[in-house]
Amino acid sequence: MEHSGKMEFFQKLGYNREDVVRVLGKLGEGALVNDVLQELIQTGSRPGAHQDNAAPLLVPRGSCGTPDSAQRGRGADLEDDCGDPASSLRPIVIDGSNVAMSHGNKEVFSCRGIQLAVDWFRDRGHTYIKVFVPSWRKEPPKADTPIREQHLLEELERQAVLVCTPSRKVNGKRVVCYDDRYIVKVAYERDGVIVSNDNYRDLQSENPEWKWFIEQRLLMFSFVNDRYVAAEGVPARAGWG
Repeated sequence: MEHSGKMEFFQKLGYNREDVVRVLGKLGEGALVNDVLQELIQTGSRPGAHQDNAAPLLVPRGSCGTPDSAQRGRGADLEDDCGDPASSLRPIVIDGSNVAMSHGNKEVFSCRGIQLAVDWFRDRGHTYIKVFVPSWRKEPPKADTPIREQHLLEELERQAVLVCTPSRKVNGKRVVCYDDRYIVKVAYERDGVIVSNDNYRDLQSENPEWKWFIEQRLLMFSFVNDRYVAAEGVPARAGWG
């Protein structure tokens, strides 16, 4: 990509011209687009106001600052108080369906698995924890969608930890939103960590910034009976205390 093409590309992403010129001066005019993007992110550059269909903005770790009006329209209802602003611990965004099905051996939606994951992060001092599940998981379980300890979802919802993504029925068929997009979007906006064993490859291909973010901030896990175990080596790379 020529110089003018790179400038146009990164300005469409929301980066200002001065930051792009600075990075190109450091890496050279022949630098690959992905290398320029990674350098922009690593040096703390922030995209400016995006259109509604663009990627959300990064938020500095530990920041509880009030988003401006451009940001407030994109999921402000999901961004409540993140606790102690002095904390160095990153916000945690949990893929509830992935965690519950993993604890239930991919056969049962086990709400106990979600609770174990939430408790694991709480015990380590994290104050901003959100769990995303489709809203239909609160409906009475059926033979083809078994759920265990469903009352735990109600308790987590009362604690403002659980976030239910929309779902509805059209002509008797359930229509659900793409909750993976909510998970990645909120984690990205909060500069947090995604807890899931899903690689979100389709979302990685949509946006280069999301790709880099998912690669760096995806914390995989396993269960040993009723013990939640996070993948080794990832916490330090993800940057929590």
